[in-house]
Amino acid sequence: MGEESAGQRLDNFLLRELKGVPKTHVYRIIRSGEVRVNKGRAAADTRVHAGDVVRLPPVRTSEAAAAKAELAVPAREFPVLLEDEHLLAVDKPAGVAVHGGSGVSFGVIEQLRRARPAARMLELVHRLDRETSGILLVAKRRSALLALQEQFRQRETGKTYLALVAGAWPASKKVIDVPLHKYLQADGERRVRVVGKDDPDGMRSITLVKVAHRMTLAEAGALVDGGVFTLLEVTIKTGRTHQIRVHLASQGHPIAGDDKYGRFELNKGLQKLGLKRMFLHAWRLQFDHPATGERVELLAPLPPELKKFCDHAAAPSPPL
Repeated sequence: MGEESAGQRLDNFLLRELKGVPKTHVYRIIRSGEVRVNKGRAAADTRVHAGDVVRLPPVRTSEAAAAKAELAVPAREFPVLLEDEHLLAVDKPAGVAVHGGSGVSFGVIEQLRRARPAARMLELVHRLDRETSGILLVAKRRSALLALQEQFRQRETGKTYLALVAGAWPASKKVIDVPLHKYLQADGERRVRVVGKDDPDGMRSITLVKVAHRMTLAEAGALVDGGVFTLLEVTIKTGRTHQIRVHLASQGHPIAGDDKYGRFELNKGLQKLGLKRMFLHAWRLQFDHPATGERVELLAPLPPELKKFCDHAAAPSPPL
C-alpha cells in the first residue's frame, strides 16, 4: 500500500485499483470476508494506510470493460457552494448516490471526474445517503482529504440537517443518546436499529435536536394526529449510518418520506400531497479549512421541492 492511497476507504481504494471489475463484485467480496487487510477481515469503510497489505481473491479485470464503464458515466457538474485549489463543496440533489456500488453504476464523484478530466484528484471526504440532499465535500488534494477526514473522525466538524418529522416534537427533547447497531438483511441491504446501552454490538450515537418550526397540513389530518409536522434542526455528534433517520424514528417521530424507517401509509399519503422524497437535507457544515485553518461555515438552502411543501403546509387556510 503506497502513500498515495493512505487514508482512503477500502471500497474506494479497490474500486480505483480494480479497473474493469464490476462494483457489485467488489462489494460482494468485501462483505463475504474474502478481502483481508493485514490478514484480518475488513469492512468497506475500513481506512487503509501506507504499508498495509491487502489480499484479494482472484478477480478478472478487463480494460475494455473498464473503458466501456467509464464512457457510460455522464459528465455532470453540481451547484458549487465553495471551491478553491484544495476542496470543492457541492449541493447534492436527492436521488443521486455519492458514488457507484451496491447496484448503482455511478454517483456524484464519478460524474464530477468525468466532467473534470483535467482534475488531478477528486475524492469524497464524507458521504450522504442517496435520498438526502445538501452539502457534500470533495477533496482536490491528498493533504486536504486527510486533514478533513481527521476532523470528521475527531468530531471537530459541525453537521446540521433539516428534517421534517411527523407529529409535534417536544421542545424539551434536545438530546438523543442511544446506541445503534448496523446489520445486513437477508437480501444484503444494510439497516440500522437502536439497541440497549449494554449491547456489545451497539455504537454510541449522539444526536442534538432543536425545534425550528411547527406546521399543520390539514389534508394530512387522517395520516398524522392533527396534521401536525415539526421542522427540526438536527446536529449529529457522531456519524453513524442512518443515524438521524433511526434516532428520530425511535422517538416516535419518523422523517416524512423515509421509505426505510418511516411509515408506509404516511409516506404514501404525503406523495399525493406533493412530497415525493425523504425530507432530510444537509443544511449547514462547519469545518476548519485544511490549508488556512480558518473556520468555514457553509449553508445550502432547502431545495425547491422541500421549500414548496413547507410553504404549502404553512400557508393560511383560504377564506370560506
